[in-house]
Amino acid sequence: MGLKMTASKSATRSVDTNLDDISRITPLALRTSIRRGEHTGTTTGFSSGYLQGNLAILPADYADEFLQFCSKNPKSCPLIGMSEPGSPHIPELGIDLDIRTDLAGYRVFRGSAEYTSVTDVSDVWRDDLVTFVLGCSFSFEAAITRGGVRLRHMDANRNVPMYVTNIATTPAGRFHGPLVVSMRSFAPGDAIRAILYSDRYRLAHGAPVHIGDPSQIGIADIMKPDFGDEPVINEGDIPVFWACGVTPQMAIRNVLPDFAITHEPGLMLVTDVLAEAAEFSLQTKPEVYQS
Repeated sequence: MGLKMTASKSATRSVDTNLDDISRITPLALRTSIRRGEHTGTTTGFSSGYLQGNLAILPADYADEFLQFCSKNPKSCPLIGMSEPGSPHIPELGIDLDIRTDLAGYRVFRGSAEYTSVTDVSDVWRDDLVTFVLGCSFSFEAAITRGGVRLRHMDANRNVPMYVTNIATTPAGRFHGPLVVSMRSFAPGDAIRAILYSDRYRLAHGAPVHIGDPSQIGIADIMKPDFGDEPVINEGDIPVFWACGVTPQMAIRNVLPDFAITHEPGLMLVTDVLAEAAEFSLQTKPEVYQS
């Protein structure tokens, strides 16, 4: 049965594990746990220091236009990996990595804005599918916490809250739609530090796109995110908003391809690439794929 896009309340960490323990899990160990169905929740806080990615999988007929969409919207869609048509592997992100099994949750679209939630896409995989992996803000969270700044959603064992804004992305072919943002709240001094730390990670969305009043970017109620979990906001906190890799899901909804796969928000692909060195170690493919 199709499900409408609503905030995911099931994406908290699958076990109540010490934050220090989960941060030290290797990407390979985490992906193995996900394949076995042992880890089913959010990847925030896991495998500290490694690049995490959002997922968009489209038929080759759409790959050229989506690649242009990423190029025109690098803040929300920083491309960190792209597969060959039909291949579930992107070796530069992880030698053993299998796109079909290595995320805890996927959304499968079939020509509609509604989707089916699954934990494995092996049975629906097609030879014409091209995978795009886009950087995720979870990748800079380790730098923020190493700097002594607490992240309230991690402390509360929650997924980060995400919101659809009134900020338009730059269209490319058939792809267009609003910017989606993730939000983290901080005491004023910590907000400044978090902004400075995140700015170094351009492949993980970099510096925030908005600070302060959520209504200025079209968010009517900050306590009711469109994706993820209800935020934890302490008295005196400043909300800080980063571009989010769920943005392509809104563009895909506008295009309505006959088939598409994305990740469940907050349930990311954890790669073997160190976030600190990602901009120097990754070489994304510029090819255009036509069927």
